[in-house]
Amino acid sequence: MKQNPLIPSCLRQVGLSRRELLKRFAVAGACLSLGPLACPSTSARALAGQSKLLSDQDELLLEEIEHAGFLYFWEQASADTGLVLDRCNARAPDKRVLGNISATGFGLTAICIGEQRGYVSYSQARDRVLKTLRFLWTKMPTHRGFFYHWTNINTGARLWDSEVSSVDTAILLCGVLTCRQHFARTPEIADLAERIYNRINWSWLSEDTLILPGGWTPETGFLQYRWDNYSELMMIYLLGIGASRHSLSPGTWDAWRRVTFDYDGIRYVGSYAPLFVNQYPQAWFDFRNRHDKYADYFQNSIVATDVHRLFCINDLSPQFPDYSNDLWGITASDSVHGYEVWGGPPKTGPIDGTVVPCATGGSLVFQTQACMRVLQNIRFNYGAGTWSQYGFVDAFNPLINWYDTDVIGIDVGITLLMAENVRTGFVWETFMKNPEAQRGMQLAGLEHYEAPLPQEYLPSRRLQIQIE
Repeated sequence: MKQNPLIPSCLRQVGLSRRELLKRFAVAGACLSLGPLACPSTSARALAGQSKLLSDQDELLLEEIEHAGFLYFWEQASADTGLVLDRCNARAPDKRVLGNISATGFGLTAICIGEQRGYVSYSQARDRVLKTLRFLWTKMPTHRGFFYHWTNINTGARLWDSEVSSVDTAILLCGVLTCRQHFARTPEIADLAERIYNRINWSWLSEDTLILPGGWTPETGFLQYRWDNYSELMMIYLLGIGASRHSLSPGTWDAWRRVTFDYDGIRYVGSYAPLFVNQYPQAWFDFRNRHDKYADYFQNSIVATDVHRLFCINDLSPQFPDYSNDLWGITASDSVHGYEVWGGPPKTGPIDGTVVPCATGGSLVFQTQACMRVLQNIRFNYGAGTWSQYGFVDAFNPLINWYDTDVIGIDVGITLLMAENVRTGFVWETFMKNPEAQRGMQLAGLEHYEAPLPQEYLPSRRLQIQIE
């Protein structure tokens, strides 16, 4: 299997604690106040050695996670439309028909991963993708090219009076564009992907504002919620800026706010939002070794993820003793009381000791070893209640012996995509072949530079440590 080339990975300084290294990096890598040109240079490097990124046990678990996650998207999709269920009961038969258009975006990418890994044949994968894209192009209801958030997977009909969603359309498009490149030898897939993408009227979304709305409904018009603070919004703006038709102005990239957060002296761009805001755009867009005039967003997510780990261990564990280095990670998920939107720091939502596997699964590319430690612990030390035919259940709370029965498509999806990226970089490599993705990053001012990575992450199987 093709591996990404080795690239410079980290700067290690003997005698410094992890906390001190993280503080130093937060200034150097994120460059929140000094600007990217103030980042320390790492140009004079020498090869110091190699260490293995993932153990054999890690590889086995990630393979198990990926295969199980792929099966969700393969089995929990309509045979007629290719649309994917929002969630399903992983313990019993489930007759729900509620689809989530973003789950379909993850699902299209999952099919590319599944074909590449040999879970299905090329012809099986190609036919499923063709069926899905044909339905999206010819029969799926849209408005100005944007898709409704919640739909019936068998008919495509709008459900729950849902909005035409900017972010869920963006996630769908990322899956569509991944298929366009992976199935490049099937011209109809490329043609349908271009038609679906070029039908989007991005300028309509921003006709009276540089700050994009969350969506639109026929009943009320544009939603009041705006994409105005650092979050998963980056994928919406980049797709719109990179479009060849009805595109967004590059000025929209500068319009949203990058608020500086501080946790025990560690500074980073953040939000009052769950951990997934650091994950979703970077499942497809490759931000490594890039910065704009504000930040290096990949390294910023490295810091934000480790801050979340410290928050769980230092701030939450006195009240919820299940949280430790071996068990941490909360993001929007199910709970014993229903779906909750929680995270931190600062504390967001009614945190109760629930653990969400996709919090660490979706952060594998940012804190590889710390996240694998948690996933190994959940898989092998917390019993069958945490695992299903589709991988980890959405959430569990060991303090009250509660284990979810459901898996949620977008949570399965982010874990699957990041597992593949940490192993091979396949999703990044495939998606970034799209000229629209490249153009969006270029027009947004995301420039290549030699970035000092402060942790033991690389997209390939081996880590190349280089020191000045």
